[in-house]
Amino acid sequence: VDPGETLGVVGESGCGKSTTGRAILQLHKPTSGSVRYAGRELTTLSAREMRPIRRDLQIVFQDPYASLNPKMPVNDIVGEPMRVHGYKGSEVMDRVADLLKRVGLNPEHGNRYPHEFSGGQRQRVGVARALALDPKIIILEEPVSALDVSVQAGVVNLLEELQEQLQLAYVFI
Repeated sequence: VDPGETLGVVGESGCGKSTTGRAILQLHKPTSGSVRYAGRELTTLSAREMRPIRRDLQIVFQDPYASLNPKMPVNDIVGEPMRVHGYKGSEVMDRVADLLKRVGLNPEHGNRYPHEFSGGQRQRVGVARALALDPKIIILEEPVSALDVSVQAGVVNLLEELQEQLQLAYVFI
C-alpha cells in the first residue's frame, strides 16, 4: 500500500479480516504466511525489534469504547504512545492539543474520560491516538460499524481528509 492509498479487506463475518489486520501489526503472530513492511519481514522480528516499526503502523479499533482505557483522561490516552516513545512533558501536551483539534475535538475537553464522550467523539479520540506518532499506515478495523449511521459519515469524511493531508496509507477492514 503506497502513501495516500487505501487497501480494502472484505469478507464474511469470522473469515479473519480483523486477525489479518492484527497480524500486520504483529499483535497476533500469524501461524503461516508473510508480512512485509519497508522491505522487512515482520513475522520474524522480536517485540523489541518491532518497537521502532510500530511508530509507522497504527490501528483504530472497531469499538471506540472498548479500545480506550476508561480510567485515563483523553489527554493521557492520546499522549501515551508519545511518552512510550520518548517524548517529554510539554511536547506531549502541545501535540495532544493539536491532534484533538485535528480530529475535530475541543482540546479543552482533554481532561475528560472516554465515557463522557459520544461514540463518534470516542472514535475520533482513537484516531488522534493512532496519529500520535506520525504513522505511515493505519489499520482501520471496521472503524464506523459501532457508530450510529448519522455519525458514520463524519468519521469517514475525517479519515479521508487526514489521508489526503498526511498522505496516510489505510488498510480498511
